[in-house]
Formats: sequence, structure tokens, C-alpha cells
Amino acid sequence: MKKAVGYIRVSTSGQAKEGFSLPMQESKIRAYCEFNELELADIIADAGISGKNLKGRPGAQKLISLIEHKKVDAVVIYKLDRLGRSTKDLINIAELLEKKHVALHSLTEKLDTSTALGRFFFTLTGALAEMERGIISERTVDGMAKKKSEGGRTTRHAEYGYRYKGDKLVVNPHEQRIVSRIQELNSNGYSLRLIEQTLYEERLFNRCNKRMAATQIFRILGALKKAA
Repeated sequence: MKKAVGYIRVSTSGQAKEGFSLPMQESKIRAYCEFNELELADIIADAGISGKNLKGRPGAQKLISLIEHKKVDAVVIYKLDRLGRSTKDLINIAELLEKKHVALHSLTEKLDTSTALGRFFFTLTGALAEMERGIISERTVDGMAKKKSEGGRTTRHAEYGYRYKGDKLVVNPHEQRIVSRIQELNSNGYSLRLIEQTLYEERLFNRCNKRMAATQIFRILGALKKAA
């Protein structure tokens, strides 16, 4: 009987949003292995960890180590995106599986990489999963940009020169005077360090009433340039 290892994962929001918990994934994998006469040696779990990449996932790293050392004959997962959402990562895993002659079984996609067709659909499905993640990311960025253009709250702290009044972004007159002074000094050819020193001498401080650092001045100038 071939030895198999199961791999299950939920992200922080995955369980609530996508509806498949760790116990459910484990139950499905156990049933699959029993039906297909696979000896399930272990089930490795990554709980509350994003599938964006393999780094930082202890369970995934353990799984890869088992494959590299040919400790198992097959890897069983509930859904391909539980293994990863990056096409690059999935291709690397597919190549490792093929090199070590370890089969991958995905219950949802009905994939078996021991066949050429299975390997093709494995890569294709991974590409689609990454595309979906990219679309969601783009929508999030667009939504944040729209909210910001409407004066809505998009971050915990407003950028320097502004403040939040409820959920609305409004001008902070005192900080705007300092921003104008920074812009004036920059236009006169002052370096970041010289602007920092000048502001300190003029007793113009940051929100914590401390000396404004050159790095913050650089960010303010960058925001001004972007808004221009």
C-alpha cells in the first residue's frame, strides 16, 4: 500500500469566507485515502496562514522536506489553493513531485499528477488561482483609491497635513503650514538634512512634538510630488 501524507490549511479569513475548516478538510482526506487504499501516515496543518507563498509556512516546509527525502508516495490535499496560490510556487512543487516520483491528489479538482494530463491541469488551475488573487487585490486597491478620493478613512492615521474627523479626511491647518515650509525650503535647494535642521531651529515639530526626521520629510515631499 502506498504511503500518503495529507496537507490542510486555512488562512486567517479563509475558514469563515470559504467555508472549509481544518477538521472538514482532514475528514475528506481521510475518507479519500481509505477509499483509494492509500496509507495515511500523517496530516500536516498550517492554521491561520496565508497561501500567498510557501515561506513562513512551517507545515508546507515540513511537507516539502518529506517529498525531497522521498518519505511518502503521495500527497493528498482538499483543494489546490490550500497548497499555494502562487503559480511559481505550484510549478516548483510540481517539478519536485515529478522528480521524486510523488503523486499529488487534489479532491476538489480531481487531480492526480502521476499522469501527464494531471500535471497539466495542476499548473493550469494554479495559474487561475493566482489570477483570481490578483483580481481581488486590484479590486481592493481600486476600492481604497475611490474611498480616499471621496475623503473616506483608508488608514488608521492620516498622512501628515491632514486629520480624520470621524471617517472624513480634513485639512490640519497647523501641519499644512509646516508642509508649506518644507516645500518652500525644498524649492530653495535645501537638502533633507538642512530642511530637518531648519525646522528644528524654527521649532516646527512632528505630531509627537519631536524633531522631524529627514525620512519623514522625504515622505512628505514624495506625497506632494505624487499629488502634483
